[in-house]
Amino acid sequence: MRFSSNSNWVYIDIPLGALALYYVVRLVRDYQRSRHRLPLPPGPRGLPLLGNLLDMPKEKDWETFAKWNEEYGDLVSVRVFNQTFVFISSPLVASDLFDRQSSIYSDRPVLPMAGELMGWKNSMGFTPYGSTWRKIRRLSHQLLGTPGRVEVFHAHEEMETVKLLKRLLERPEALKEHLRKTAGAIILRISYGYQVKEGPRDPFVDLVNLAVEQVSQALAPGSFLVNLVPALLHLPEWFPGAGFKQIAKEWGKSLSDTVEKPYEYVKEQMASGTNETSFVSKLLSDSEKKLDSEEEFAIKWAAQSFYAAGSDTTVGVIYEFFKMMVLYPDVQAKAQEELDRVLGAWESDSSDQCNEDGEKKTRKLERLPLIKDRPHLPYVDALVKEVFRIFIVVPMGVPHMATEDNIYKGYFIPKGAICFANIWKMTHDPVTYPDPMTFNPERFLGPNPQKDPRELMFGFGRRICAGLHLADLSVFISCAMVLATFNIDKAYDETSGAALIPEEGSTSGAVV
Repeated sequence: MRFSSNSNWVYIDIPLGALALYYVVRLVRDYQRSRHRLPLPPGPRGLPLLGNLLDMPKEKDWETFAKWNEEYGDLVSVRVFNQTFVFISSPLVASDLFDRQSSIYSDRPVLPMAGELMGWKNSMGFTPYGSTWRKIRRLSHQLLGTPGRVEVFHAHEEMETVKLLKRLLERPEALKEHLRKTAGAIILRISYGYQVKEGPRDPFVDLVNLAVEQVSQALAPGSFLVNLVPALLHLPEWFPGAGFKQIAKEWGKSLSDTVEKPYEYVKEQMASGTNETSFVSKLLSDSEKKLDSEEEFAIKWAAQSFYAAGSDTTVGVIYEFFKMMVLYPDVQAKAQEELDRVLGAWESDSSDQCNEDGEKKTRKLERLPLIKDRPHLPYVDALVKEVFRIFIVVPMGVPHMATEDNIYKGYFIPKGAICFANIWKMTHDPVTYPDPMTFNPERFLGPNPQKDPRELMFGFGRRICAGLHLADLSVFISCAMVLATFNIDKAYDETSGAALIPEEGSTSGAVV
């Protein structure tokens, strides 16, 4: 029997009878266990044995799941073979399950390719709920857990963003490269005391970019058959069609490098007395005794978790900011007017902009905006909220797994069910956000502002993003400083002179 996936083509040849027997046994066991239970949440009807396998979308899955929620309700379930999936489109339902019943819904599902084979199950976002996760989370909370604890890093954020401005001035065509370098620079400096090298390449930034790109491919639902048939984990590497195991080994090496190499850098710097204070150096220097392997493991993976989680997600959001400024120039102008009013004034100059008297003028600011200016920049702050709302970098969040059978509003959610909060649907619900596909910062201003999307986009319950305060500041200061110093406009075709209009929407994937 031959299977293929839609992304990385992986062929698995296994005896049809053996596969059928395996799933018949699983189905019989499940039937015996569930004869007298309440119904599962509603959803599209599946096929015998395969369940809803053929209904599962191959790209932009959040849009398909949103349609199912509109048809069947806020809580939808499907089954693929013997695995139950639950999709939630309501913030209230997500809070009921993930916040109020967090003792049941704080675990992570087994991620065959990324977690088990590549090793990402050790990174905080994917670690199973338990003592190891609690140790890593506790260390993370010490560094980034509250706005007050993040204040010590304001200067780092501002300094690295000024470097971003210089890079943009020198090579505006390399926008995405600059954003990746800046995001990596902030996290690497906080986590490891490492200062990113100027120039197009930096070894540590390249490390994490490669690892994150690989895990994003590994997490995509249709990328590897082992994600849908976990039993294939037990195939030996030499077995025909088990090539995914060799890919996992190579990609796992990339992950290992992001864990070990920056950590060893800190130890070498500390030994020579040249280290900068950082998360890792502080924990190592505060230890009164030699760390045991468990403690060292927690420190390594806590630091790696900041590094990996923030390097791609923050980049995506800030990239969306640039796109929105091209598509909505009136929003850009309003934000710049507010910055001019708070930070500086117009002065006569030789630019191509003129005042009412026909004199040419240019913007001249007394200083750049700082994080402390945020309360005085309500429109820029609203703009940042709207960027967060319209572009959800992880549209389906990171899945939660039920650790015991649960009944919710008359529906049965079985132990082992994989539960997703469709954050994209929540932030594009026209009831909560009228005209949701339009970029409109003013929805967050005035006496009756709409719901702050940051209450949704960073996840729920005990698994809420540990770096949410740092991510929020990174996006704000990047938007504010760029708007204070640059005008963002369309590119033009060099041959025809026609304006190039960027498309709205996003790519597919677990991280888009």
